[in-house]
Amino acid sequence: MSTGKVLLGALAGIAIGVTLGVLLAPDKGSETRKKISQKGDDLVDEMSEKFNDFVHSMNRKFEKVKADASKMAEHGKQMANEVVEEVNSIKKQS
Repeated sequence: MSTGKVLLGALAGIAIGVTLGVLLAPDKGSETRKKISQKGDDLVDEMSEKFNDFVHSMNRKFEKVKADASKMAEHGKQMANEVVEEVNSIKKQS
């Protein structure tokens, strides 16, 4: 199962649970609406924070891959230059 489906399922479960819990509470309608609104705001804040953490983590991983690729490219370039020098040296000896 993909991570996206698991995350979506978890969010749906949380939202349904919070909504049912607030709706079944023995409070006045205005209090219930306030609680629903507050829970919704809390959920949005939490998801926003998790999304920002995810984006930050992906950026760090991307930068690491980018740096590793640059190092590998530089190493490959050096090896190619060494091969060219060696071939030129062999040509001069012949």
